[in-house]
Amino acid sequence: MKQSNHLKAAVVGTGYFSYFQLDAWSRIPEVEVVAVVDLDLDKAKQVATQYNIPNWYSSAAELLAAHRLDFVDIVTPPPTHHALCEVFAQRGIDIICQKPLAPTYAESVALVEMVERYEVRFMVHENFRWQPWYREIKKLLNGDVLGEPFTFYFQMRQGDGWGEDAYLARQPFFRDYERLLIYETGVHFIDTFRYLFGEITAVYAHLRQLNPVIKGEDSGQVIFHHASGVTSIFDANRYNEADADDTRYTFGTARLDGSKGHLVMDFDGNLQIKKLGRPSEPHLYEKTRAGFAGDCVYAIQRHFVDQLKSGGPFENSGPDYLKTMRIVDAVYESNQKRMLIQVD
Repeated sequence: MKQSNHLKAAVVGTGYFSYFQLDAWSRIPEVEVVAVVDLDLDKAKQVATQYNIPNWYSSAAELLAAHRLDFVDIVTPPPTHHALCEVFAQRGIDIICQKPLAPTYAESVALVEMVERYEVRFMVHENFRWQPWYREIKKLLNGDVLGEPFTFYFQMRQGDGWGEDAYLARQPFFRDYERLLIYETGVHFIDTFRYLFGEITAVYAHLRQLNPVIKGEDSGQVIFHHASGVTSIFDANRYNEADADDTRYTFGTARLDGSKGHLVMDFDGNLQIKKLGRPSEPHLYEKTRAGFAGDCVYAIQRHFVDQLKSGGPFENSGPDYLKTMRIVDAVYESNQKRMLIQVD
């Protein structure tokens, strides 16, 4: 049974991805989700019933009138984030908020500045860097296993964006995004590349729209230059299919070249290391099929709770995530101008 000193939380938004977050909260014993909120009250009730949550509401005002919360998990579309965050921040309630943080970089800055004025704890739910293969690659980099890293290449072919019914089954709002591949998906990899190799100083991008039934780009190649000297490459489209049973586990394949050898990652998260002049060998580490993409949602939410309780800094803080959002803008600027864009 939950104890009274555990953190009381609410989840706002019951769309597709909220199910992964609710599942993760249910496995964190220090957290008690006391309510869910959605404009569709029937949907809120359905989700609350599924996860044994006792209360459901159609507005944040109803929620706040009925409960004293320690934190809120916001899982709504980006244009709603600022207003919702302010509603809870002005009550002194800590926040974990889904990405993309806001529709534009300027709006993201305004959101982060707002929550800082209210002095609440705030973290962005950017979970890709928490996938176990990236945590393991980071350990290998820190351990100098591959020597000085040179180039990281990631290839993604999701195959969920072709045809007249593209995205309708899972996330139909994607069809109306003026910016899609980089704003919604590529942002994950920009943040992960920053986590692995440090700050990005310049970008060059070529983006395309392959499916005419949507509004935004669904294909692109982006080259990132890091201050560390690493070049990372994102080669992706959501139109063509990959030859994999589950393209949403790792979302793609990768190769990392370094001064002592190279590493490759397959669609199942398996890592293979080849030292220079030596045979290739598998690198074993712990990973799981639980939850979403190696249970990265659980990992980031576990981190959020641990840092809330200890008072320590969040890895995905608001100010840090603004650096990722700035790179997103630079990618679109590079594509528009067909030139290398230096990043402040």
